Amino acid sequence: MSYPYPFCFALCRWFTGAVLLAVSITAQSNTELFVDSDWLAEHIEDSDIVVLEVRYYPHRYFTIGHIPGARQVQRFRDLGHNSGPTLMHIPPREQFQQSLRSWGVNADSTLVLYDDARTALLSRLYFLLDLYGFDMSQVKVLAGGTIEWTAFNDLENTTEAVLPGNITLGPARSKLTVEWTDVYDDVVSRRDPGVFLLDARPHDQYSGETINNAVRGGHIPGAVNVVSLDGTDPESQIWLDDDTLTAIYAAVPRDRTIYAYCHDGFRMSLAYMQLKYLGYQDVRLYNGGWGHWGNALSLPVVMGENPLDENFSL
Repeated sequence: MSYPYPFCFALCRWFTGAVLLAVSITAQSNTELFVDSDWLAEHIEDSDIVVLEVRYYPHRYFTIGHIPGARQVQRFRDLGHNSGPTLMHIPPREQFQQSLRSWGVNADSTLVLYDDARTALLSRLYFLLDLYGFDMSQVKVLAGGTIEWTAFNDLENTTEAVLPGNITLGPARSKLTVEWTDVYDDVVSRRDPGVFLLDARPHDQYSGETINNAVRGGHIPGAVNVVSLDGTDPESQIWLDDDTLTAIYAAVPRDRTIYAYCHDGFRMSLAYMQLKYLGYQDVRLYNGGWGHWGNALSLPVVMGENPLDENFSL
């Protein structure tokens, strides 16, 4: 039987794409951080495995379904401060610890995190685990997320009762976060040469063309824009290769303390994950980010493409 040329061409494109995706996920899964769907399918029944899902639209955990046995993480309620000055201030230890226990997490649990947003959502969960001293060697990321799993496996809509865990977190590691006062003092005021301020948001938000999650647009004076989502593939949901990821962050010096922010805590957490993956030693997140700075009307803002405007370049 012969097939028309357009069909053959489309089939070849699909096959090539599938092979490249499989190769990329396999390469990524050879790290300590990432696992693939085959690994998860093999270990999903292990007694120490806890699978945690963070979806952009949380209702899809129930409507579209989730990986069997996965516990739902509601990204705003569970990963932000429920009564803080802004919605996405870092949750206090007691609140986050209670969330982990409700998902059945113990000190010896191996956590597998996944999302449907190119790891941007799960990165916030990853950061909070690191912040409060969880053993990060026990944290894995499903490369490709829901795209990877559903290529060969089914989702389920049912939920089951979870035996509460007994995890006890430590105090927040103070050198992983900064407050607005640190940013204002170290970057805006003193121009500390040992600090680099990274804005991980989309470029149109950095420039002020688009306003999101704040009453003002623009960026913090001195911030350099590196879009963390540029390090991921929008179709396959996986990170780009190490060389490409390194090139994306080429403007970020390795010998300085990195302060990172975004508008609601997720893209800056992705930057944190990527930079740590690349070997950066000192990366800290601005607690509140643009959702705080952009709404604090007395704090200075720069509009446009450059880190500094004429007022701050003098």
